[in-house]
Amino acid sequence: MMTPDRARAARELLAFYLEAGVDAVVGDEPVDWFAHTPANDAAPAPGEPAAAGRNVEGQIDRPPPSAALLRKPQRKDDQDPARSSRPAAAAPLTPEAALMAAREQAKAATSLTALREVLEGFEGCSLKNTATQLVFADGNPEGRVMFVGEAPGRDEDLEGRPFVGRSGKLLDRMLAAIGLTRQSVYIANIVPWRPPGNRTPTPQESSICLPFTLRQIELADPDVLVCLGQPAMQALLGINDGILKTRGRWLSYHTGMREIRAMATLHPAYLLRQPLQKRLAWRDFLSIKKVLDISKSD
Repeated sequence: MMTPDRARAARELLAFYLEAGVDAVVGDEPVDWFAHTPANDAAPAPGEPAAAGRNVEGQIDRPPPSAALLRKPQRKDDQDPARSSRPAAAAPLTPEAALMAAREQAKAATSLTALREVLEGFEGCSLKNTATQLVFADGNPEGRVMFVGEAPGRDEDLEGRPFVGRSGKLLDRMLAAIGLTRQSVYIANIVPWRPPGNRTPTPQESSICLPFTLRQIELADPDVLVCLGQPAMQALLGINDGILKTRGRWLSYHTGMREIRAMATLHPAYLLRQPLQKRLAWRDFLSIKKVLDISKSD
């Protein structure tokens, strides 16, 4: 019977594998590949069973893994004659071709609904193959403020909505502090698919997804654009300075139809790690409230 400590360790190990993107096994039984050497893996004589013993160095020899474990798993397509006759899948796009396709398909979308459908069928970003689902947006697309982060995490990947984990709950409280709700703003990310293990998206992945985000902002057409964190600031505002140096400053962003006010502020996930910096984010949100109040009175 497994002890509570071993059971907890097993659960933690499975959680680690899941976070790392491991969701499948290649055999029914584990194989200790470090226990095998070329000498140990020599096939026994016909009719002679493989037995464990000690070699000349005193180390335990283990029988080699069975042929079933070493055999390459057979795909269902190989077993099904009807499927095997189907044409092979198209080769993945090169990064340059994927970027061109993203620009063309994003430009062709005439509504946010159409843009989401385009993203659902887009095959140019490899993150789609490891993510659970597309994380397109949340909130009110007609809201006056649009918040853009970097990429979804595990909770977002499971629910299909951005900012629903711990950082999302903090963002909700920050919005409530200035009289806003999730239903009155629009929320999205630069990258709409979760990177495996919550790693940072590569520059290539971000650049391929960026045309869709730019079109998303253009179609939503908010009065105020807020970049949550340095990656979103760099991608949308073209600023390479640090977030602590740039946050709180009002800048201009061209949607393609008009110029709107834009600001970068600290990402809620950063604030959870550095709670003392919440005072800076509070100043930024007060500035957002002031701009909204002024434009509303006009």
